[in-house]
Amino acid sequence: MQGIAFRGDCKVELVDVPDPTPGVGEVIIEVKASGMCGSDLHFYRRASNPESPIIIGGHEPCGIVAAVGPGVQSPHARIGSRVMVHHYRGCAGCEDCRSGWPQMCQTVPVTVFGTDAHGGHAPYMKVPADTLVPLHEQLSFAAGAAISCGTGTAWGAFERMCITGRDTIAVFGQGPLGLSATLLAKAQGAEVIALDIDESRRAKAKQLGADYVINPLEGNAPDRIRALTRGRGATMALETAGAASAGVDALSCVRPWGTVCLVGIGAEISLSVGKMLRRQLNVMTSWTMSIQAQQACANFIVDRNLDVDALFTSEWKLNQAALAYETFNRQSGGKGVFTF
Repeated sequence: MQGIAFRGDCKVELVDVPDPTPGVGEVIIEVKASGMCGSDLHFYRRASNPESPIIIGGHEPCGIVAAVGPGVQSPHARIGSRVMVHHYRGCAGCEDCRSGWPQMCQTVPVTVFGTDAHGGHAPYMKVPADTLVPLHEQLSFAAGAAISCGTGTAWGAFERMCITGRDTIAVFGQGPLGLSATLLAKAQGAEVIALDIDESRRAKAKQLGADYVINPLEGNAPDRIRALTRGRGATMALETAGAASAGVDALSCVRPWGTVCLVGIGAEISLSVGKMLRRQLNVMTSWTMSIQAQQACANFIVDRNLDVDALFTSEWKLNQAALAYETFNRQSGGKGVFTF
């Protein structure tokens, strides 16, 4: 079969790899949708290395179970079942793995599907059966792909932040993750201030329920947030852009006792402990979500009848991979997805 591999220097390639066959405890997923995530761009933009192994990209897979290997016990691993994938694999036996956080495993090197092992940008994908998360019939395969990372990551951050309907949250960055955060925060009753330098993304955030949108290039963003909150500042800020300036603004825009969560990858931020200490800030990071949180996010979306499909602004086929990532690299518009 063919799949998409990131080759560096802003190039992708359709490569031939053997069709996967399931081993003990494994299943084969017939991929129906594979989402494009902002973190893909780190692999897309990195310098090329001819010595790098060829790995099929894509860590937001969703589809149906096509084959089941021996020894599989998971009730979700029945042929024909609609499933998402929690895209990490640890030792499966330590406290972190057993609590649903295999990406935190300290026992063995963690496998990230789409980075260390073949991912979802191909017609079929092999995964351990215990990575499967059932996909409700009400959700499209594209929605399941979004929940498998970007939307699930926003949910995981909000679990850590303990967001409520009493909060005003500033969401820095309205890429796929930030747009998901805007959608979920509004559904939980919060007031949302969405920030992005791209006009189309600000428009999409407004469509998904943002109360206010701000272009950070047009004036001091923390001051503008304080102006919208009677001079006090937001109660919470979520940084999803991976930009140092966004992280600094997130730390600056919240009121005393506020909560700041840093999710975007790639930024380096200098912190003044004294300034944070005197404002009694809660500052944290969040890395994707547990497998239980992935299921909880999906359940919440079904219960609230949220339109996750509205996150998508482009749909692609594998043979359009070069154009798909060239377009995505402009960081404009909503989320992209490969469908099969």
